[in-house]
Amino acid sequence: MQRRKSRPVHLGGITVGGNAPVSVQSMTNTDTADVMATRAQIEQLTEAGCEIVRVAVPDQQAARALPDIMRGLTVPLVADIHFDYRLALAAIDAGVDGLRINPGNIGGRDKVVAVVQAAQQRHIPIRIGVNAGSLEKDLLRTGVTPEAMVQSALRHVSILEDLGFYDIKISLKASDVPLMLTAYRMLADKVDYPFHIGVTEAGTIFSGSIKSAVGIGALLWEGLGDTVRVSLTGDPVQEVRAAYEILKALGLRRRGVELISCPTCGRTRIDLARIAGEVEQRLAFIERPIKVAVMGCAVNGPGEAKHADVGIAGGNGEGLIFRKGQVIRKVPENLLVEELMKEIDYIIQGGYGNEGF
Repeated sequence: MQRRKSRPVHLGGITVGGNAPVSVQSMTNTDTADVMATRAQIEQLTEAGCEIVRVAVPDQQAARALPDIMRGLTVPLVADIHFDYRLALAAIDAGVDGLRINPGNIGGRDKVVAVVQAAQQRHIPIRIGVNAGSLEKDLLRTGVTPEAMVQSALRHVSILEDLGFYDIKISLKASDVPLMLTAYRMLADKVDYPFHIGVTEAGTIFSGSIKSAVGIGALLWEGLGDTVRVSLTGDPVQEVRAAYEILKALGLRRRGVELISCPTCGRTRIDLARIAGEVEQRLAFIERPIKVAVMGCAVNGPGEAKHADVGIAGGNGEGLIFRKGQVIRKVPENLLVEELMKEIDYIIQGGYGNEGF
């Protein structure tokens, strides 16, 4: 695929756009005013591979908590602001790395100028975040359309450009996947700012991950998208994991384990669903890129998964441990997971001379 050329922006040590890898971000769902809870969740997100974290700043209490949240933070922090320009100024003073605002709804021109000037002095990029559910009233005369979303984005862009500010990212999010896809495609050749992409209000972990994979995956395959967020109801760590799975499926990022498992059939003689689930859980926090296969059939499992770095294939009460399609040893079913984990640990620690890694 050929990625759309976009101008780079910088949030802390992360570059978004240009030739930078597609970055993964998420948003805390704690009360931002609760510093300990928010920092704890940011740490969990960072451990899962989150590269940019956003926090809601709905009031002055949340804004006052930002300096303590920022202290010693190793991941860029973006403040999400709506309506009150004073919150944006407070976030900038606190040292945040980015703002998510719509300049058209934070007050009159003097207020927008104050925020833009402060952001410019600190080299803080602004994401214009257009949501299908909160478009300007005059744009809704013909309903929620891709054209209306694009026009809203261009309005906000124009406000910033008129003030000489170009450190911009743009998102055009909707819970309707075709609407979102069309809006991004329409805007792609009108501006060169990097795109933050995602399906907003996607749903629960199961349905939301599927919906996000369809929408985000389609845009990424077309070369559109510089940073992603998978929006799920629940633990935001799951958003990060889902995002990496989408990126890995398209060959855009390699982080953590890529788990390959067969759908099972009448030849399966082991409890493959349980085994695959246990393997996935135990490998969840491994950062090293590695392909692991969990196959139900010892007859052709190693051959079908020969592209995997390591794997298991079940038999009748027993199974095979294989590497790169070659059988290493046979073990009882109750030891399959443990033996697989030993093999993975051996590879991660440099066994086999790191061939193929």
